[in-house]
Amino acid sequence: MSVPVPVPVHVLVLGGTTEARRLAERLAGDRRVRVTTSLAGRVSAPRLPPGEVRIGGFGGPDGLAAWVREHGVDVLVDATHPFAATMSRNAAEAAAQAHVPLLALRRPGWVAQDGDRWHSAGSLAAAAELLPALGERVFLTTGRMGLAAFAGAALDDLWFLVRSVDAPGPPCPARTEVLLDRGPFTLEGEREIIRRHRIDVLVTKDSGGDATAPKLAAAREAGIPVVVVRRPPVPEGVPVARTPEEAMEWVVRRLHASG
Repeated sequence: MSVPVPVPVHVLVLGGTTEARRLAERLAGDRRVRVTTSLAGRVSAPRLPPGEVRIGGFGGPDGLAAWVREHGVDVLVDATHPFAATMSRNAAEAAAQAHVPLLALRRPGWVAQDGDRWHSAGSLAAAAELLPALGERVFLTTGRMGLAAFAGAALDDLWFLVRSVDAPGPPCPARTEVLLDRGPFTLEGEREIIRRHRIDVLVTKDSGGDATAPKLAAAREAGIPVVVVRRPPVPEGVPVARTPEEAMEWVVRRLHASG
């Protein structure tokens, strides 16, 4: 008498972050799991995680819910960037529609240290409003999306060094130099950027993690102010894991619960 082979639990990871890739690596090593990672496709030549990969949008929460049902997804993990608020809302709505459990994987935010001169902002537009009173040469590390917030005439006297993985499109600040680079970054490298470009104010999103944190230490050493854009909250009612290890434990508990 043949023994039935258990059907693997299908986990869909909404990815694009280091944590998403690390979770996919762990899931791919478990024979009880089939893992698919979805990437938005906004970055050229992304580093692909193990397991199945799909690239591109879903067409909103209805499209995501339909994909989840069509492909037999049992568990949904939102491991997108902490500032991907629209995708996180879509994931919450889609999980509710498709009746699948949802977990948000979010690395902890940064915490100010002694010597930091942080200024909190609730949005990119609010960050832009703070700049004229803080400096004239801005190191803008918020990525290529949302540069329009810094392109207003009120900031035409400021000079911006814009760092992003891919080249930004218009609108951009009037006086802009683009630095194409991808983390992780080193403290020595960030010190050199601040020194060479005579940076006197840094703008960053509170992305958390170690890959881009050296700029905060370099700014602290240089005594320059940092405008930190607060991250949006996780949708109400969605449980949160802070590390891929915590997320893996949550998925394993789902495996045991499903028998």
